[in-house]
Formats: sequence, C-alpha cells, structure tokens
Amino acid sequence: MMRQDERTPARYEVTIERGGKRVFAGANAWPGWCRGGRTEEAALEALLTYGPRYAKAMGRRRLGYVAPTDIGRFRVVERLTGNATTDFGAPGVAPRSDDRPVDEEEARRLAAIMKACWSALDRAAVAADGLVLRTGPRGGGRQLAAIVEHVADAQVAYLSKLGTLPSGGDARATILAVFASRARGEPPERTPRSGALWSPRYFMRRAAWHVLDHAWEIEDRSRPVA
Repeated sequence: MMRQDERTPARYEVTIERGGKRVFAGANAWPGWCRGGRTEEAALEALLTYGPRYAKAMGRRRLGYVAPTDIGRFRVVERLTGNATTDFGAPGVAPRSDDRPVDEEEARRLAAIMKACWSALDRAAVAADGLVLRTGPRGGGRQLAAIVEHVADAQVAYLSKLGTLPSGGDARATILAVFASRARGEPPERTPRSGALWSPRYFMRRAAWHVLDHAWEIEDRSRPVA
C-alpha cells in the first residue's frame, strides 16, 4: 500500500499507453486515476489536473492518497503499445504490474477504491437528477439515466473477464465477491471463448476507470457554462 510521509510529497508510478491517435497515463497503484491526451505530455498533464478530483472521489476512504502538485511527482515505469480500444477512447492494455498477486490487505484496498468510485458516480447522479446534460464532445448525447445504465451494464459484462457469468441480484456485491475470489487464487467458473481473462488488478483498474470517467462526465456536463 502506498503511504504518504507528511514531510515528503508522494511519488506515483505511472504507465503510458500509446495508441495511434490517443495516449493514456494511469497511476499504477490507484485504479481509476487515468487520463488521456493527444500526446504523452498532454496525458500526464491531464492526470495531474485530475489529481484533486480523484482525491475528492476517494472521500473519507482517502487511503493515503494525496494529489500531487507538480508533474515531477510522476515516474513513468512502463510504456505500452495501445490498440483499437485506446484510440476509441478507453485504456485497453494491462500494465505488467497488474499481473502481480493480490494479498488480503491489497484486495481490501482495491475494493475500497472501487466502492469510492461507485459512491462518486452515485453522488454525481443525484446532483444531476432532473437536469438536462449539455451535449457536445464530452460524452456525446447520452442523458443521465442512459449514462448510469451504460456503466451498470458494462460492469456486469466485465464479470465475464473474471470468468463469471452475469446473474441477477446486487451487481456491485457480486463484483466485489468475484474479485475477492480471484484475488485469493480461486479458479474461475468458466473461460471466455477468447480464452483471455483479466487479472484481478486489471479488472479493478478498468472498472474503476470506467465508473469515474462517467462520474466526471456527469459532473462536467451538468455544470452551467461559465
């Protein structure tokens, strides 16, 4: 777990994912804190800019996270070649660090981050209830209910990447239970036709990014134009 000494600004290990049209910068230890740009420099600047928003999303679960105040606090430890997903607008390649085992303490931390991201989405949805979201480049034309439904559907679909068929009931509770099972090294129920499963770390990274990206979309599109 990343700890913060009060006298020393935190340093964050970052992975760069470079596609043909888009680049993502993501903090390895903090799922959901990942932003894109046209260049590596722009992606890193966006990551820095969103640091305070990520801190706010973590809320009382801050978990030692402190938003950096300058780009020098980032250390790029891996550069990945992106794919069609990258250029479509989502990080789509797992860092090598996500292949590491997840011990019990780390599993609890990752679950807490995921819960914080869900809470951020819920808060954004409540604040925007009854508003007409602005259309435009940030999120296209989806309105609030469609965004929330899209996020829920995507997370259920992600379960197949952990080797579990979606089922009824509390989807968030199921996600946490299946993640915990895979983190303990228990075998998946099934293997997708592609034969490719996500590691538990990458599952949380991808799911948290998707939830927070849409939470921030709702916030941005529901604010009055300055």
